[in-house]
Amino acid sequence: MIRRWHIRDQIPLREIARRLGISRNTVQRYLRSEVTEPAYAERQTTSAIDKYALQLSSWLKTEAGKNRKQRRSLKQLHLDLKELGFEGTYDRVAAFARKWKVDQTDRVNSASKRTDIAAIKAEWHK
Repeated sequence: MIRRWHIRDQIPLREIARRLGISRNTVQRYLRSEVTEPAYAERQTTSAIDKYALQLSSWLKTEAGKNRKQRRSLKQLHLDLKELGFEGTYDRVAAFARKWKVDQTDRVNSASKRTDIAAIKAEWHK
């Protein structure tokens, strides 16, 4: 896109940088290089919940196996984490729980897909 704008459309570097929200030096670097797609390193940030992720995961797994009325709420799990020294907010715990649930669902779905494929292959070879 940068090359097309600069070479074909004759858009100045400053305008390209403004449109993309990057510096002119970055635009020049992409024009000089052979790279066609910018590749940014994935951010590695630490969260206050990282130290407690294993504990929270095990609690979530335990709670998932219980009846709905017997489960502890996320608010209660947050309070329990606070007793262990967690200084983060309830929102972080809730976000972690949402991500954990999606990961568990994906893991179950991918396992069932593998099982189905294995069953289909077994049927073909009969």
